[in-house]
Amino acid sequence: MSVIVKTAEKQIFNIINNAAKKAMDAGDLPRGEIPEYKVEIPADRSHGDYSVNAAMVSARVFRTAPVKIAEALCKNASLENTYFSSVETAGVGFINFRLNSSYYADILLDVREKGEMYGHSDMGKGKKALVEFVSANPTGPMHVGNARGGAMGDCLAEILTWAGYHTEREFYINDGGNQIEKFGLSLDIRYRQHFGEDIEMPEDSYHGADIIEHAENFAKIYGDKYMTASEEERKKALTDYALPLNVQGLERDLLKYKIKYDTWFKESTLHESGAVKKVVDILTEKGCTYEKDGALWLKAEQFGCDKDFVLRRSNGFYTYIVPDIAYHYNKLVTRGFDRAIDILGADHHGYVPRLKAAIQALGEDSSKIEVVLMQMVHLVKDGEVIKASKRSGKAITLTTLLEEVPIDAARFFFNMREANTHCDFDLDLAIEESSSNPVYYCQYAHARICSIFRKMQEKGVNCDGCTKEQAMLLTAPEETELIRHIAALTGEIESSAKALDPSRITRYAVELATLFHKFYNACRCDVEDENLRSARLFLCKCVKDVMYNILTMMKITTPEKM
Repeated sequence: MSVIVKTAEKQIFNIINNAAKKAMDAGDLPRGEIPEYKVEIPADRSHGDYSVNAAMVSARVFRTAPVKIAEALCKNASLENTYFSSVETAGVGFINFRLNSSYYADILLDVREKGEMYGHSDMGKGKKALVEFVSANPTGPMHVGNARGGAMGDCLAEILTWAGYHTEREFYINDGGNQIEKFGLSLDIRYRQHFGEDIEMPEDSYHGADIIEHAENFAKIYGDKYMTASEEERKKALTDYALPLNVQGLERDLLKYKIKYDTWFKESTLHESGAVKKVVDILTEKGCTYEKDGALWLKAEQFGCDKDFVLRRSNGFYTYIVPDIAYHYNKLVTRGFDRAIDILGADHHGYVPRLKAAIQALGEDSSKIEVVLMQMVHLVKDGEVIKASKRSGKAITLTTLLEEVPIDAARFFFNMREANTHCDFDLDLAIEESSSNPVYYCQYAHARICSIFRKMQEKGVNCDGCTKEQAMLLTAPEETELIRHIAALTGEIESSAKALDPSRITRYAVELATLFHKFYNACRCDVEDENLRSARLFLCKCVKDVMYNILTMMKITTPEKM
């Protein structure tokens, strides 16, 4: 939370603790020590800006009714040199505090002082966080689920940076395992078909046009040279040609989506370096494995799993999860990340406890692995769920989605819902220029303030700022409500980082726009009172700066005209 908010909350604890000592000295309360109590923001702000349950938790200590304790504390409370104008009892013993104009003024002055850093926090203390997201199968183009994961992962990584973590982004390239074998086989068949061989594609192979295109381009370069090679040599040559092109395509499409990774980590390097074998050897040395029916099993039940599972099959091949175990061991141990955050599809719910069990068996803290399970995306047009692009008639990929809707809308819309809820992406709404479109609504608030400043500057009015005394004139309910929301940004960033939930930030942005429009309609900026005018224009500037910070953090543009 911001330094001003922290100061206010610290003041409340000092007020209550000092009031308790004073009440005991005056005989208003018996001697005793107040138990730990909470300072909270009430849901209904008409009751006060902060609510304290100190009297409630002290009833047993003082053997007195909470209401009497609350009255004694309020009677002996001093608000001098604090951010509070009043303290009063409420209900069965709550103590409510109300903020004064000095608090609201200092919040705005803090926004001016911090500038583009307003909202940042030192909560993470520079700890290392790795966010792995998208990690789409490199055998084909990205689908809309990857589009959601990309927007969420990139925004979450930025939120963690704002919350004080040293954050890196990573794409895990699954260039090993069954899907690569299937990729090579599919390319091989298309290549042979190109040269007239009568052979059918297996049903479970890759039938996309991209496979045909790769095989034909390969044939243009190498001709029929590989028709006489062994199947293994031919598949390897085709895979070595096509896979890097696919990875380049993924990187190109994600850059268009404003996502740049720090690392593209290849699964194959884990096999080549012996890291996969190493983790299995460590688990065996620790006595965490056993052999059964010729296979090697992990004693996963001992580490919280519902059942044991196979690490190495009887044919000597590792199961799909073993490279992932080695990969996460690499994240935590080899590279020393304090938080390893994965954004995965909801179909991985059974995979997570297995992975964590293996990491715990390796002697590492499995709580450092945090997994966000993301539900499916439904594209909606004209009120109906669609599965194909109008232009191509094929399934909508990330690329075709970005041809139909602005990047700003895609990134914002995919972060509007918690990951564990289904996402209905309204294609019509995403391109609508109205207040019904949430990203347009937020951008319009920013542009509207820019328009206010242009008009005021044309009149020769200075819009640069104001003094604290002038800012203290902002006492209308619409003004204080808006400033309270501005004050909450840092706390919202911290909460979002803890919950791994970027949707908190999109909600914050929409609420900021709503409160600004409410203020704008209720409180004229161009008033005759110069001091009040300066204060209101300064409030507008603070809203503009905060909206700029939020949208920029989400890599969404902030137009000055709309």
